[in-house]
Amino acid sequence: MNSLDEIARLVRQCSDCELGRGRKNAVPGEGSPDADLMIIGEGPGAQEDLLGRPFVGRAGQFLDELLGYIGLKREDVFIANMVKCRPPENRDPLPAEVSACNKYLERQIELLDPLLIVTLGRVSLARFFPGESMTRARGKVREKDGRFIYPVMHPAAALYRQEVRPGIIEDFKAIPKVLDDIRNSSAAPIPASAPESPPAQQLSLFE
Repeated sequence: MNSLDEIARLVRQCSDCELGRGRKNAVPGEGSPDADLMIIGEGPGAQEDLLGRPFVGRAGQFLDELLGYIGLKREDVFIANMVKCRPPENRDPLPAEVSACNKYLERQIELLDPLLIVTLGRVSLARFFPGESMTRARGKVREKDGRFIYPVMHPAAALYRQEVRPGIIEDFKAIPKVLDDIRNSSAAPIPASAPESPPAQQLSLFE
C-alpha cells in the first residue's frame, strides 16, 4: 500500500470482515494528501454508506461548520474512520472489525504523517488511549507513539444533546493554536484548555 489511492482501491475490494459483505459502498476516507490535520471518526453511517464518502450526513454538516470556524474546508484536511464500512444499524464496531480495518488506517496515518490527529468520539479515542474517558480527554492534546492526538467529542453528540455543542466548538477553535505549538516547538505543546461539558451518553455516533 504505497499511496492513498491504492489504499482506497483495496478498501473498496475488501471482504476481510462481515461489514464488507453487507455494505453498499466502502468509505476509505478523503482529503488532502498533504494535510497537517487528520480527522478520525468512528464509522460510516447511512448516508456515507450510500455515497462512499465520510461525514456527509447531519454530523458531517456540523463537521463542515466546525472546520469553518478555524478557516478550513474538508479538502484541506484528511478525514477517515476507524472502520471503512457501515456497521449494521449503526452499532459500535466489534473488535474484530476494528482489527480488520486497522491495516488500512495505520497505513493512511503513515503516508499522511499528519502534524495532528483529531479523534472524534470514544471509539477512535480508544484506538490511542484504551479505556480513557472522553469527558476527561477532550480538548487536551497528548502524545502517543510519536504522534500528537487531540480528542474531541463526536459531532453527532450535538445532534442528540445540544448542551454539548458549545464545548465541541470551543475544542475545535483551539486546534490552530495546537498546530502552531507543534510547528514551533520540538517539545509537546501546552494542552489547550477547554470548558467542561456534561458527561457524554454512550450513544452510537455513526453518521
